[in-house]
Amino acid sequence: MDFSFKRLAATTLILASLSSLATPAFANITPQQSAAILKSFSDAPVTDFRQFLTTLAKSDLAKTDDLGSAISTFQGNKTLSAEQQNEIYRLLGIYARVKYGNAALETLRELVAIPTFRVDGVAQHDNPEFIKIADKIKSLAQAFNLNFRNVDNRVYEISLEGAGEEVVGIHAHADVVPVTPENWVLPDGTKLDPFKVTLIGDRMYGRGTEDDKNGIVVTLYAMKIIKEEKLPLARNFKLLVDTTEETTGDAIPYYFERNPVPNYNLALDGGYPVVIAEKGYGTVMATFARRKAEGQGAEITSMTGGLATNQIPSASVATLITDKPAELAASLLKAGGEYVKHNGGDFTITTKVDGNDVKLTVTGVSAHSSEPESGVNPVARMLDFINSLDGKVALKHNHITDAARYAADNWGLDYLGGKLGVGFSDAFMGPLTTSLTYVAMDDKTFKLAVNLRVPKGKSPEALKSEIADKIGAWSKKTHIAATFDYSVAAPMYRNPEGEWVKALLAVATENLGMEHKFGTSAGATSVHNLPNGVQFGLAMPNVKYTGHTDGEFKTVEQFLLDLQVVTEMMSRIGQLPKL
Repeated sequence: MDFSFKRLAATTLILASLSSLATPAFANITPQQSAAILKSFSDAPVTDFRQFLTTLAKSDLAKTDDLGSAISTFQGNKTLSAEQQNEIYRLLGIYARVKYGNAALETLRELVAIPTFRVDGVAQHDNPEFIKIADKIKSLAQAFNLNFRNVDNRVYEISLEGAGEEVVGIHAHADVVPVTPENWVLPDGTKLDPFKVTLIGDRMYGRGTEDDKNGIVVTLYAMKIIKEEKLPLARNFKLLVDTTEETTGDAIPYYFERNPVPNYNLALDGGYPVVIAEKGYGTVMATFARRKAEGQGAEITSMTGGLATNQIPSASVATLITDKPAELAASLLKAGGEYVKHNGGDFTITTKVDGNDVKLTVTGVSAHSSEPESGVNPVARMLDFINSLDGKVALKHNHITDAARYAADNWGLDYLGGKLGVGFSDAFMGPLTTSLTYVAMDDKTFKLAVNLRVPKGKSPEALKSEIADKIGAWSKKTHIAATFDYSVAAPMYRNPEGEWVKALLAVATENLGMEHKFGTSAGATSVHNLPNGVQFGLAMPNVKYTGHTDGEFKTVEQFLLDLQVVTEMMSRIGQLPKL
């Protein structure tokens, strides 16, 4: 054991007895000072943390930033003050970037290259791509001298052992939402491969770069560093890699039926700094039986939308068949221009003749369905536009026009439940959101989903009943045959107390230059129902979340910041004598 870290652990225990009386200790290293330290090591190789500190102590930065005292005290195996102790943790996080930043970036590329999305008819645990990523994570864990368990290919468990029986669970997931490859095109025409990290400027494009393979990578490297530097831990850490977070959500419950639940649970699948509230997840799934088209005019034979209920795509395409395709395309284009003009002008409607078919495309802005305000929903606009064509462009009536009327009458372009009259809001968690997302059609049915994100204010039962009553009344009035399935989960709201949340909040806000307060999220994670469950990054609030979008990306700078923050967090949480 490195004696310096052993003394640091002892210092932590001594300081703990004073924690209830003392004011919180801060690491007096600002983001600007961290950036200067990183710049000074841009061309300087490092072998280990001690050598990193020795080099830093000799620099002008150590004198300017008053770091010499903390470094010399640590290197001299002397007792550190609370502030000095936290400065050492901060420097360990910075060291993580210097030593392993490039290696972590390469590991992210390797994981993104494995297409771990759901395949119809194949369970995740039987999907060869999940077996492949499990083997990759296993090889990384073993190379890092970490314990690895594959729990029936549902959850991959990587352990970092400490003293005591307490366990901190860190949650990330290996599965990703599906992609529509033709939508992965940048505004300048650059075509992207969703499963190959493409670096353009500071952006790393690729499915899973933001949600959530980055969380797996930074945690593995943080564990590696703590193991290498022989940092004594007061508790155990388990990285739990979920395989069904984006789909059925049954992998984590399967794991906990067979394994103890961690005492504390952190999801690296949400927002900074520390998110203590998550909206409940809900779905209204409408199913329309396919029926023979009736009436005169063109027939809509297909329509695309999101490939998952939590995904707002960048485009929706409807195919229409007619014996006068050029005439139909011109009529749709004219009507589309008027529709765009009267509905915000922030999306496009185009047509293309393909034999006797006309391809009608509504292009908006892709978004995660937890943040509909950050996108422009083409699914909602396609359905509303189709419904608006009645009396303008002759269309036969079928299951797709039925769905269009349902969407237009009950949901419209509003994503706050106002059209249906079910909207409400919580002062902290924000409003109910209602997004038209998933579209699917088979030989028998056409399905259309509305994704709900539910804050405090109404019980799931009350909201579900209210929506069902209103849609039921609409069905009775219109005589449109459809079935509706409703699911609404309760929101999560925590009032966390203890040294652990104080430390989490300090680490995130100090490193990221954020206001020192807890946050809320519209996204639900795997810690939603777990004890002491909070989100700890890895997305910045007030910056558009690109997970689930066409053209998902993570910036290199933010990824490296995540590595720095998670390393510091695990070191600090790991050595607190009492959480």
